[in-house]
Amino acid sequence: MGDAATGQGLDTELEKYRRELTGYCYRMLGSSFEAEDAVQDTLVRAWRSLDGFEGRSSLRSWLYRIATNVCLDMLHAGNRRARPMDLSAPTPVDRAQLRTRPEETWLEPVPDGRILPSVADPAERAVQRETIRLAFVAALQHLPPKQRAVLILREVLAWQASEVAQLLDTSVAAVNSALQRARATLAESPPARSDPADPLDEEQRKLLERYVAAFEGYDMEALKRVLHDDATLSMPPYDLWLRGHENIVGWLLGTGSVCIGSRLVPTTANGMPAFAHYHVAEDGLPGHTAWALMVMDLREGRVAGIHSFLDTARLFPHFDLPLRLEPAG
Repeated sequence: MGDAATGQGLDTELEKYRRELTGYCYRMLGSSFEAEDAVQDTLVRAWRSLDGFEGRSSLRSWLYRIATNVCLDMLHAGNRRARPMDLSAPTPVDRAQLRTRPEETWLEPVPDGRILPSVADPAERAVQRETIRLAFVAALQHLPPKQRAVLILREVLAWQASEVAQLLDTSVAAVNSALQRARATLAESPPARSDPADPLDEEQRKLLERYVAAFEGYDMEALKRVLHDDATLSMPPYDLWLRGHENIVGWLLGTGSVCIGSRLVPTTANGMPAFAHYHVAEDGLPGHTAWALMVMDLREGRVAGIHSFLDTARLFPHFDLPLRLEPAG
């Protein structure tokens, strides 16, 4: 362990697991920033205690054991992140009020590139993307922490029950029981499904093009045509959320009319199409400034959900997005 070459080799070996560990911790914690902190803590702990690693399991299994303990420690504080629709009923637009809740209340979006490992198998790739969708990660937050870990390890990462039992210092029977309880809880309120979008097919590309044209042109009739009748709009850190294209359009024509003149730049988040949403700059200078990260749910040829995360000061740098757009052309 002493010389620089050995240390560099170990750093490289540990770093190979950063992305998949971040995906695991994100599913556990519901926060992309907390997940990265948890992984950094995991790697530091691994480095410091490597002399005690006796090779009785693989390095990967050992790192997951440390990461699980880090996440369980963080979750003992009782924080459970959520979406606005997990906390209250929808509000009709004529009674809509904006109330903020603390940052730690909210499920956070995550850049695909920070958590999705390179996977050749299409079926495995589909599972990886499906299980980072906002609706799925929100559903995981309803599980007790150890059940959450068991479900992710068994059903997402395809670990054997014996491997999970060893990681959690418990029995195979206890692991199987925890998995059954976790499945039952999720079955009571299954996460809403979205159409796969990896990659976008031609119909989905055209749908999103129509959405951008309608939103940037502020054509509310065109916007209604691309939204499901029961489409939802949420705007963390506000706890308000709206259901139905009439309510969404009503909001955009009222309080939301500050969005007139916006620009949308395509990106991805949580395995889903997304847009960096920029408002006309309010400082008198040309251009647009960051307003929200829009994560889109698509279903049956229409937009089923718009999750607009307004914490751009933290999120845009995290997604490698500029905080300001210069005038087009």
